[in-house]
Amino acid sequence: MSIKSFFGKLLARHISEKIRKWSMQPVETQEKVFRELIKGAENTVFGKEHKFGEIKSYEDFKRNVPVRDYEEFKPYIERIKSGEKDVLWKGRPIYFSKTSGTTSGTKYIPISKESIHNHIDCARNAILCYIAETGKADFINGKMIFLQGSPVLDKIGDIPTGRLSGIVAHHVPAYLQSNRMPSYKTNCIEDWEKKVDAIVEETVKENMTLISGIPSWVQMYFEKLKDKTGKKIKDIFPGFSLFIYGGVNYEPYRTKFENIIGKKIDSIELYPASEGFIAYQNSQKEKGLLLILDSGIFYEFIKADEFYSENPKRLSIGEVETNVNYALIMSTNAGMWAYCIGDTVRFVSKNPYKLVVTGRIKHVIEAFGEHVLAEEVEYSLLKAIEKYPAEINEFTVAPMVTTEGELPYHEWFIEFGREPEDMEGFRLEIDKALQDKNIYYKDLITGKVLQPLKIRRLYEGAFNNYMKSRGKLGGQNKLPRVSNDRSIADELLKHCKIE
Repeated sequence: MSIKSFFGKLLARHISEKIRKWSMQPVETQEKVFRELIKGAENTVFGKEHKFGEIKSYEDFKRNVPVRDYEEFKPYIERIKSGEKDVLWKGRPIYFSKTSGTTSGTKYIPISKESIHNHIDCARNAILCYIAETGKADFINGKMIFLQGSPVLDKIGDIPTGRLSGIVAHHVPAYLQSNRMPSYKTNCIEDWEKKVDAIVEETVKENMTLISGIPSWVQMYFEKLKDKTGKKIKDIFPGFSLFIYGGVNYEPYRTKFENIIGKKIDSIELYPASEGFIAYQNSQKEKGLLLILDSGIFYEFIKADEFYSENPKRLSIGEVETNVNYALIMSTNAGMWAYCIGDTVRFVSKNPYKLVVTGRIKHVIEAFGEHVLAEEVEYSLLKAIEKYPAEINEFTVAPMVTTEGELPYHEWFIEFGREPEDMEGFRLEIDKALQDKNIYYKDLITGKVLQPLKIRRLYEGAFNNYMKSRGKLGGQNKLPRVSNDRSIADELLKHCKIE
């Protein structure tokens, strides 16, 4: 055992025990965070406007601080950009994380000197939990790659600004720097295809043991490695043993990944966001992601089906239930207060609190009142793959409302790595699974309001070409699984195979 592995295991035991302690006291942990946040921002512009000095309880907070989206925070962000301090949080942010919004255009999320630790420590702790549970630490000795955005940062005033992954790249611990790949020069390449080509050249002869990134972009890296060498990933990197991912559900990609890798690989799912690191997979044996309750974020939850009602009920951690879809609301030690990040989650455990990400509050198909979520289409696709084996590169779903001489339907755009032998059976199995999962969709099908879904097969590379055309190829960019309009679907029609 190497020195790195030995000390890695010691640190893993220490950190996992600390996590166990706070996770067993969830309400008390969140109350402590809440008090610290209110105290920390009491003398800010926002704190004074919302009478933080008078807030003594969560009920006071709900009365004083309404739920906001980014558009409603923009005036405060603009004041920070212009040089003002003590606006949302004490002092000034040390970074702006630049991220794309569906309605707000580019968003600038502040990161404070207090909140940066949340982003760094949680990523580390996810790996340490894996080591503590499995005893596997040899991967620490090999090379590790993090497929991420460019670490080159711009400035707004005197505040460094860039993608979250690029910001975090500046805070990789010193003890991992010698293991980390790609090189800084390669990481700065903006063109994603050129960047992946350069990463392939740098890594193909290295001892890669840990690989991390959004599954669709890691898949591109793997395919380029295979094209260059003619080998499976396990033969290029015999020591590769751990895949870390976030941003999208890995399961639709798993079959394709395991085929191109040539063996099963342990994986860790992360749930990071520019607003804060929310959750991570802390066990290979249990389902769900552990909600991080002790790291400068106070959470609230609103039932998703009540979110757009006049007075939706806001719930703290002690009030949520399992198997309910919630919109996630955050208050952070970077100054985002009762902020709706747009994600929906569902708890699968309350001891400790573990969740799965079910989609986006605005990414839902409800053209006919069916309220179909990303989680449900992913579930249905996986059920079909179990019965009719196939490999999926990427997919998305949209409603087809306007039809001539036939009932409307859901249109599935799928880029296959390997098509099922029985495409018709595959199609009907997806539809059956979706009906079983969503009673509203089933009622629409049985009531002859909708006809069963249709599949559009896409040419290889279709989704990459679409993302490239939108200037969103690579990095942290990802495609929504479901859309209630046809802005994406109509573009993808250009890439469909002739049926």
